[in-house]
Amino acid sequence: MLLASLGSAGAVQASPNRGIEARTLAQSVVDGQQYVTRELTIAPGGSTGWHWHEVQVFGLVRAGTLTHDKADCSSDGVYPAGAPITEGSGPGEVHIGRNLGPDPVVLWVLYIGPADAPLATDAPNPGCPFE
Repeated sequence: MLLASLGSAGAVQASPNRGIEARTLAQSVVDGQQYVTRELTIAPGGSTGWHWHEVQVFGLVRAGTLTHDKADCSSDGVYPAGAPITEGSGPGEVHIGRNLGPDPVVLWVLYIGPADAPLATDAPNPGCPFE
């Protein structure tokens, strides 16, 4: 859900995140594995932008309602406050989280993976009519 820019020359333009704030709550590395907990806030009308994760991702919606879509443009869930969410890992798991509601979406997200792995990697819009 948090994005890391690729920035390679000639790459397809990644979709930017909009209206998102991220705050690290806790971070540690144990035996080469990173554990990062972040609070993400997505403003009404905002999104994470299209991205994928190399690491494992586990989240909890603390406030608002998160709409989560896959690269085939289908929704794989609408998550209200109190709902858990997990996301698949790897470049075949491109997705976007959007706030279609009137209130901010607040998420607590735990990322677990190799210490040198980015938490997320930007991806271009796969052709969906929304961003």
